[in-house]
Amino acid sequence: MKKAFVLITLLLSIVSCNKTAEKVEIKITKPKAKKVEFGFNYTDFNVVQDTIKKGDSFGSIIQSQNIGDKKVFDVVEQIKDSFNVRTIRYNKPYTILRSKNKTNKLQVFIYQPDALSYYVIDFRDSIAKAYKKVKPVTLKRKIIGGVLKSSLSETLGNESVETALASRITKVFSWSIDFFKLKKGDRYGLIFTERFINGKTYDGVEDLEAAFFEYKGKIIYAFPFEKDTLSGKVEYYDNEGKTLKNFFLKTPIKFSRITSRFTANRFHPVQHTWKAHKGTDYAAPTGTPISTTASGVVEATGYTAGNGNFVKVKHNGTYSTQYLHMSRILVKRGQRVTQGQTIGLVGSTGLATGPHVCYRFWKNGVQVDALRLNLPTGESLTGNDRTRFMKQIEPLKRELDSIGNL
Repeated sequence: MKKAFVLITLLLSIVSCNKTAEKVEIKITKPKAKKVEFGFNYTDFNVVQDTIKKGDSFGSIIQSQNIGDKKVFDVVEQIKDSFNVRTIRYNKPYTILRSKNKTNKLQVFIYQPDALSYYVIDFRDSIAKAYKKVKPVTLKRKIIGGVLKSSLSETLGNESVETALASRITKVFSWSIDFFKLKKGDRYGLIFTERFINGKTYDGVEDLEAAFFEYKGKIIYAFPFEKDTLSGKVEYYDNEGKTLKNFFLKTPIKFSRITSRFTANRFHPVQHTWKAHKGTDYAAPTGTPISTTASGVVEATGYTAGNGNFVKVKHNGTYSTQYLHMSRILVKRGQRVTQGQTIGLVGSTGLATGPHVCYRFWKNGVQVDALRLNLPTGESLTGNDRTRFMKQIEPLKRELDSIGNL
């Protein structure tokens, strides 16, 4: 009986040991990934990252580091052919790499003037050396489309596209679309390329390859085309080869809203009387740029009690335009201006209840409603240019049509 008890105790001990052994966990620590940037392995250095502060200079920054027996003046002389130290600018980033030993000695200074390029000043040899590097850029094609659910800028933001593309699109279509009149539910399609630095860091939009917008029930296309391949100048045309660039822009302000139209009888908000309003009011924040809608010569500038600060532009023997209530005039009488040029800033001078521009239009000396005019258009493609263009846009139009189910 005693032998049986000993045997059972021994077996339970063995089973218990096995259970304990099963619970043992072996932890494997993975080595940390090495961070390599600007061609340097950060694990080999003490790394300091900062931005240029007001009052900083290249000399003051490296002088505060342990540069050994090197002198700032000598360093500047040694690198002047590769890097002008006077070009460093406020709020730009820089990186300092220092040795990991007790001396903590400055090894490398890296300055980034922009997202794409950087300068390296290497202190590791007896003579400092400098060189410039440009990060590799990858272009990725993107296609988006559907229906507008909000403003163009918000729609692009929801698609993770930089809002600067909205300004580019507005400029392309500015002769044919009044973006204030786009409605929720209007269809659109865009094909463009985006830049990525080192294949991962987004750097904005490179090119607008093709686009369409539904406007007042009509589909308006835009395709870039080099009519003169030697000049490299790109203009935009519709799907029939008609230029989108007309003699006049649709509006003098981007991204605004109409608050009052051309009418023979309107209650004046300041004078509190019924009178004609011979212009179109566009509301916008004070300081918003006002553009001349066509090229011409500044016929008059000045101030009146009713108009406030104003500019009038004569475009040819038929057409003239005027821009009222400016906070600031940026052109002079007799000055030649080009279409889209900023001639003043939105304000509320004169008889105005808030910041806006009153846009007035003359045809043959008579004030008319600019929104109701059939304004002159630009030239269209013909001959070989049109044949080449139509062949070029065929696959692009097919893609756009598939986006909007056209």
